[in-house]
Order: sequence, then C-alpha cells, then structure tokens
Amino acid sequence: MRAPDHSLLRRHRVVALACGVFVAAMVGAAYASVPLYDWFCRTTGFAGRPVVATVAPVAPIGRKITVRFDANVAPGLPWTFAPEQREVELHIGETVLVHYVATSHSDKESVGSATYNVSPPEIGGFFNKLQCFCFTEQRLAAGERLTMPVVFFIDPALDADPAFNGVQSITLSYTFFAVQKPAKPVAAAGEGTRVR
Repeated sequence: MRAPDHSLLRRHRVVALACGVFVAAMVGAAYASVPLYDWFCRTTGFAGRPVVATVAPVAPIGRKITVRFDANVAPGLPWTFAPEQREVELHIGETVLVHYVATSHSDKESVGSATYNVSPPEIGGFFNKLQCFCFTEQRLAAGERLTMPVVFFIDPALDADPAFNGVQSITLSYTFFAVQKPAKPVAAAGEGTRVR
C-alpha cells in the first residue's frame, strides 16, 4: 500500500480553499451589487439619476432652462399622482421648490415608493435634489390626499460644459410603485389554549 502524497493533498486543499473563497466573494458581490449600484447612481448621476445634494449653490447664473415634470403610477398601487405644475423655467443654480400631489383611491392604507430619473440622462449628474418625497416611502390612509415637496437646483457646472450648450429643457420623471407589507406572523397560542 502506497503512503499518501502529502504535497498533493496540500495542493488539493489550497485549490479547494481558493474555490470556496471565490464562491463566497461572488455571492457577496451579488448581494451587494444592487445597493452599490443605487449608491453609485445617486452619487454620480449615472443613468439619469439626479444627485442628492446637501448644499445649494451660492448664486444662480444668467442662463435659464425649463424643467418639465412627469408623474406615473405602476399597476398595483391605487393612487393618482401628478405635479401641481407641468413645468418651471429657472436660472441655472437657482433653488426651486415644486410640489407633487398623490391621492389614494383605496379603502385601506397603502404604501408607495417612488423611483426617479431625468432626461436627457446625461444631465443626471447636474440635477441636484436637496429634499424629495422620493427619499422615503410614502404612506396614505384610505382616500387621503398628500402634497409632497421637491427642492432642487441645476448645478452651474452644466453651463461650463460645451456638450450641454444646446440643452434647453430637462424632464424630471417619477414612478410610484406599491410597497408590499410583510406578512403578519401567525399568532402564537395564548394562555389557556391547548395544543394537542
């Protein structure tokens, strides 16, 4: 009977360990990809995603631009949703407050979450939001009407980029989706209840 080759066993263990680490890293990357992509889009404006800003520009510049507002509700959410005004003309760098209105047509409470983007998508990195209803879920009681604010500005750096000299309008679009409530746990047996 031959003695086991310890160097061969060691190599097999190293290969098995490397494969296990690789599989674990790929599973971790798959779980992290959605939140990382969302963070990347919010930070850079990639894919037409407006940037979340914390500070407004000091002063607007002379160039004006028109921002149009679009509102949609996905199937499964019994709401109507619309901007209070269809468009606004503003100076680049000017901070603007607009409102959207959502009305529930359900006979019970419903929860919605809004996704958003801008068009043309290349403008996403210049469209900055200071406040938005889309940052959190919105909860409406049966028949409730809710007015929701959006505070935004267009970064003055847009004017310095010759690629955007011809851009005269931007569309800000929202779509509300139903947020499914988690199923309620089955009640545990209370005192005095016999389980057989």
